[in-house]
Amino acid sequence: METLDSPAAIDTSAPEHRIRLLQAMAKVATAKSLAAATIADIVREAGVSKRTFYEHFDSKEACFLALYRAASASALKTLREAVQPDRPWQTQVEQVLGAYLAHLAGGTGLIRTLFVEIHHLGTAGLAVRREVMQDLADFMAQTVNASVQPGVSPGHTLSPAMALAAVGGINELILAAVERGETERLTDLAPCASELVRALTHAGAYGL
Repeated sequence: METLDSPAAIDTSAPEHRIRLLQAMAKVATAKSLAAATIADIVREAGVSKRTFYEHFDSKEACFLALYRAASASALKTLREAVQPDRPWQTQVEQVLGAYLAHLAGGTGLIRTLFVEIHHLGTAGLAVRREVMQDLADFMAQTVNASVQPGVSPGHTLSPAMALAAVGGINELILAAVERGETERLTDLAPCASELVRALTHAGAYGL
């Protein structure tokens, strides 16, 4: 499985220098924090010039946001690959959340950087975080609702609002674990996260 710390977590179809810069940002921000990191640190780690950096990014913050998107896309890819359409949706939810949490736990240092630093980037960080959470919510709703058969109670579907609520709740569980220094134990959250999704499917009966 790819992890957040692995080169495979970044789209290898991107230009080589962009890939190297994103990988360098991951290493530098994890080691020093985003605030302490400098463009000089990043280009030195990537083995490129500052001119090359500015050909791809306007600032170190823009580079970090690109890394956040790339790591999130990698995590979503892991989720999609874990889907087993022939299984009941409850089993699928447990499977994909277990795979997702294992994926995050594999990037022990970087996951803390991503989950914490994104909150320090103002409106730009908020917008990218919202975009990523919406992608995850859309995936969650599709996974649950794809297995619903005609005639099944609407209380067993996951509405867009409840899917976003589920993702938000799971995100807070992860963030709390990260802040406690328990990143390596993220898979322990799988039962609670799965139960949260199951509980929120019933909210559809109230039109939410």
